Amino acid sequence: MEKIRFTDTTLRDAHQSLWATRMRLEDMVPVLEHIDNVGYWSLEVWGGATFDVCLRFLNEDPWERLSEIRKHVKKTKLQMLLRGQNIVGYHNYPDDLLGEFVKYAAERGLDIFRVFDALNDARNLEKAVEFVKREGKHAQGTLCYAISPVHTIEYYLKRAKEQKDTGVDSICIKDMAGILAPQTAYDLVAGLKSEVGLPVQLHCHATSGMAVATYLKAAEAGVDIIDTASAPLAFSTSQPAAETMAACFANTQYDPELQVQEMEKVEKHFKKVAEGRRIKGNKMVDAMVIIHQIPGGMASNLLSQLKEQKAEDRLDDVLREVPKVREDLGYPPLVTPTSQIVGVQAVMNVLGGERYKLVPKEVKDYIRGLYGRSPAPVKESVIKRILGNEKPLRGRPADRLEPALPEVHKKLSKEFVQKEEDYISYALFPEVSLRFFKWRKNPRAAELSKPEPEKKPGPKRTKLEPAANEQIGVGTVRELIEMLRTHNVTELEWEHNKDRVRIRREGTKAPPGRDIEVGQTVQMPPLPGNQPEVTEQPAESADKTEEISSPMVGIFYLRPKPDASAFIEKGDIVEPGQTLCIVEAMKLMNEIQAEKKCRIVDIFVEDGESVEYGQPLVLVLPL
Repeated sequence: MEKIRFTDTTLRDAHQSLWATRMRLEDMVPVLEHIDNVGYWSLEVWGGATFDVCLRFLNEDPWERLSEIRKHVKKTKLQMLLRGQNIVGYHNYPDDLLGEFVKYAAERGLDIFRVFDALNDARNLEKAVEFVKREGKHAQGTLCYAISPVHTIEYYLKRAKEQKDTGVDSICIKDMAGILAPQTAYDLVAGLKSEVGLPVQLHCHATSGMAVATYLKAAEAGVDIIDTASAPLAFSTSQPAAETMAACFANTQYDPELQVQEMEKVEKHFKKVAEGRRIKGNKMVDAMVIIHQIPGGMASNLLSQLKEQKAEDRLDDVLREVPKVREDLGYPPLVTPTSQIVGVQAVMNVLGGERYKLVPKEVKDYIRGLYGRSPAPVKESVIKRILGNEKPLRGRPADRLEPALPEVHKKLSKEFVQKEEDYISYALFPEVSLRFFKWRKNPRAAELSKPEPEKKPGPKRTKLEPAANEQIGVGTVRELIEMLRTHNVTELEWEHNKDRVRIRREGTKAPPGRDIEVGQTVQMPPLPGNQPEVTEQPAESADKTEEISSPMVGIFYLRPKPDASAFIEKGDIVEPGQTLCIVEAMKLMNEIQAEKKCRIVDIFVEDGESVEYGQPLVLVLPL
């Protein structure tokens, strides 16, 4: 038995699991050369959620991050987590975009691509593997581990053989929820080594507390590589510590022979970086994960969803609903994006008071077969309830997708493009990328691209009175009365010295018996004497306008215009089927589309603002 090799996940999965992916490049660069000297098999530094978060929250270019890491890491292989046909997003993308993504990622220094599909559908991996091999890089197949009546050792061996047929160089067992038991790991690794014949890597999260024992038992079965993290970012919902596992294997045939002095320097650095960064309330061990199989990131997202609804007390109901939804949908493993699909539907089933009364687009697409083949058949009763007489699609999902890049090259304004990779970023995340490009071009002018500040409760509140004339920011209550009268406003909230106010409205569409605070944001009028000239416009007929409301709790994002020069705004004419805005919930981008040709009369919510179920988002006038 050769010594076991270690992959270090500190720069990707570890901080994705513990810090919501918020590690910045500046946190990494000072210690990269020391990490390079430890003697790891590889460093996982890219992919997963890091691409999205770099653009959305950190104002960092993920492509430049990769190049900077490669500049400092000279000896150790760099690897990424590639979501197969989903690339680094949350749905299937066309083959041309996938191919270009792999090409530029390889050019910037990646050596190993760990390619996975949430459903273990090899059809969603074959093109990614083909493109990785075309670039002369290592393609690692992945088995997403789950527990269900269909997820047997025989099931995984069959999936692994399918992946071997695509041309992968190795196989990774991806235990994202930390539920792989030691004996099962032994049996699965032994089976893969004897029947598939490829090197085997094991990726376990420490959520249930079993991961160290699982790694030790897998070593007995002949596992080749294990995933670990630097101690300050290890355990809990992250991976076991590299220091711990190195000590476990020291002076044995499995000894990885890592450079302990270099590991100490790395640990010291990240201990300082980690001060105050660990998510509060994060349990070291969650034994219940073995039952509900919910990864740590998914659990925190579920709780966030319920907090937004002021329904934290329903968490236990949601946790009981998740396995039921998962069974209904054919036992998908709970990993991005299927973890979000199952989680959001479970929340809707519990809060909606009726199962599958509310169904997001992604769940419909999953049942349509647009994400791939489910491990077990979706229940016929659920298909009928959600799709009616529509039949699920057959075949490889990406075969139905038109090439993406020719259209992106036409749409994205050249003023925002600095390199070819920008087209790829925009194709993957149009709203987020456009916001980042605007910030990159002029950071001071692009305020919307800044990371959203934490919400502070308790804004001052007052009733609107016709005689009121209190100065608020740059406007007055008297001026607001005239501006807001047509919106049936009865109560006003504000924070002093701000140029925005939050209003509460009557007559909104909301669940019965709830006092809904809509959280609409309205720009204040300018000070007297500074008003711009306004051309008299005919008033909109109130009985003809229509409100478009949020189908769920989430974050509101405006959609770029078709020419990608700016975001949709008041006065724009939109065509049927055109996306007006997006409500993001648990990484799912729920597109709100126009049902008919209309003009946008008003947008009630600020870009990047949290919204509640039933909250009005946009006012339109059908044309």
